Amino acid sequence: MRIGELARRTGITARMLRYYEEQGLITPQRADNGYRDYDETLVERAEKIRCFLDAGVPTRAIAPMLHSVEHPHEMVPSTAPELRAMLVRERDRMTERIDSLERNRASLTELIDAMDRGDAQSTGSA
Repeated sequence: MRIGELARRTGITARMLRYYEEQGLITPQRADNGYRDYDETLVERAEKIRCFLDAGVPTRAIAPMLHSVEHPHEMVPSTAPELRAMLVRERDRMTERIDSLERNRASLTELIDAMDRGDAQSTGSA
């Protein structure tokens, strides 16, 4: 498929898909006419990349994460301590963001509940 079709199917802009390609995260085939030809498997891969990026994972960490997700039964080489350290940092950073989001959500819920109680009290007293 052409990049426009991949963009339509994934909801990811063609520009962003080209960025994924520049980063080595997706690799289309080249047709005889030189056009990029995106394989069906790249639909799911592009969606996974977008999810990782939306979660705040930097592109340098996405390739090994994709490999692990796409090949869950393969043993991850332990010969890359700097990669492991980076992944641990990213996981810890994500955990901090999740904790912060959960605290913010709880605060919003409390505020909404207080507003609802206030509305119920003002309605009941009228």
